[in-house]
Amino acid sequence: MQELAGKVALVTGASRGIGRAIAETLAGAGVKVAVNYHTAGELAKEVVDGIAQSGGTAIALQADISDVSAAAALVRDTESALGPLGILVNNAGVLARRPVDDVDPAFWDDTIRTNLSSAFYVTHAALPGMRARRWGRIIVLSSIAAQTGGVIGPHYAASKAGLLGLVHSYANLFARDGITANAIAPALIETDMVRNNPSVTPDLIPVKRFGTAGEVAAVALMLAANGYISGQTINVNGGWYMS
Repeated sequence: MQELAGKVALVTGASRGIGRAIAETLAGAGVKVAVNYHTAGELAKEVVDGIAQSGGTAIALQADISDVSAAAALVRDTESALGPLGILVNNAGVLARRPVDDVDPAFWDDTIRTNLSSAFYVTHAALPGMRARRWGRIIVLSSIAAQTGGVIGPHYAASKAGLLGLVHSYANLFARDGITANAIAPALIETDMVRNNPSVTPDLIPVKRFGTAGEVAAVALMLAANGYISGQTINVNGGWYMS
């Protein structure tokens, strides 16, 4: 495990839920954190204020990272404010249910752009600096849907499966540059999305409870601090899917 104090992290979609927990956990390890948000500015400010009150360093940065120019600007703004970016957590995404017959091309394209292309855009902007410094940690939040098809629909499952391919490619291409790339595949983490869904119960999970955002964040911290794990998908799903 490597010392992370003083490193700089960018966590996309970090104003709530899993992204927030990861930002707070990294900050607790001494990492300077850029908290990216799209529209939830007040929530992002709460995250930053909480980190500051705990003695950490964080800033909130607005960007719609489904836009390639905005994604590149987000990386530049992070480095301008905090220093060289070393840890990138691609967490931002949408989970939109729609009957399979209603998944039209426009809806498909929007989901792929938001969940998959955005991770490519931000990582593409971050990689030159990581490669030059010969150190980087790329972490993406996938889903059990990438492994089983899930219950949301083909648009969501495909977007999350695409992230696994992205991780495998980055891990293979940039290992010699000191860069690791890994995915986390959660299932039924107790966020607002799960709590407000009456059809989802802990009985679906072998351990008979929902996971916590903190349990996912602990895995992100481990991956950020470990230079020997790369190209892997870490399942945080209570035993629902085993690999």
